[in-house]
Amino acid sequence: MVRRNEVRRAAPVDAAIEVPARDGARGLTFRAVDIEAAVPLGAASDCFSSRDDLLTQAGARVYERLRPDEETVARQRAAGKDREAYAGIMREVVSRIAAFRTGHLALLELRLEATRRPEPRTVLTERVQADVEADVRHHEGPGLHGDATAVKLLHLVPDWLIVDQLTLPDVFTPGERDRLVTAAVERIVTDER
Repeated sequence: MVRRNEVRRAAPVDAAIEVPARDGARGLTFRAVDIEAAVPLGAASDCFSSRDDLLTQAGARVYERLRPDEETVARQRAAGKDREAYAGIMREVVSRIAAFRTGHLALLELRLEATRRPEPRTVLTERVQADVEADVRHHEGPGLHGDATAVKLLHLVPDWLIVDQLTLPDVFTPGERDRLVTAAVERIVTDER
């Protein structure tokens, strides 16, 4: 059972994702979060200790919402160990991220804000490093082809593809996006372990 405070807290944190996705990181204020979350004015200041806390909690919530469900994880683990299976996993990841448009746009805004503010920079750096390390472990565990460098390259390649999809959606069709992800896997992941 979800506690009532957790549900009440989720609305301002989710609003803290929507505001920067729409208005940019500079538009992310306690008042804007209160209005977006449709809560009484001043509620956000009860949830967040500072603007940096607001930024970091919004970033953490995006990652929480991007996490695949148990069924997806099980399906990925059951997939083969060849490049075709790896490409399928990558296409699913790109599609899942692109489907959460406001989340990824908010992350882009938070990354830009991190260039100016040390606390969000520290939190996002730690989070992305942890994600890359987890991707490498996930790749090496079942004995997939390629090495840690291939995994890191495949972490980088879809990022800009997703940015294009979210900001300039007519650059590549969804079919082209899938073909580009497949081509990246085929060219980066070697048959060697």
